Amino acid sequence: MIIRLYDERDFEQIQALNEAEGWHQLVRQDELTKEAWRRSNVTFVIESETGHVIAYLRGLTDTKVSLYVCELLIAASHRRLGLGERLLTHVHALYPETRLEMLASASSHTYYERLNFRPFYGFRKTIHE
Repeated sequence: MIIRLYDERDFEQIQALNEAEGWHQLVRQDELTKEAWRRSNVTFVIESETGHVIAYLRGLTDTKVSLYVCELLIAASHRRLGLGERLLTHVHALYPETRLEMLASASSHTYYERLNFRPFYGFRKTIHE
């Protein structure tokens, strides 16, 4: 398995991972999601030996202070192999001066706590709220 930069040819496989995970908004907003990938400056995938995308990380950074992970997803069939930690370590090593920030769900927060992330308080609002 290798970590490599995202290529637009990966997008269909990324959307299949999103669909399998139940991240339907990303799938429904296909063109917006594709444009988000184009505009993000931290985009990596893990490719299996057979050439399939089995994990991805999309994020944004100013390269000096903040590195924000927008999405991190590992295929269900490849979880508990350390791939999420490998992706996080890889991107943070590229920007070692930054603080690594992300949102976590109720089901994923314990994973990040095991990796020594600490919770912080934040807010979220969409334009329609």
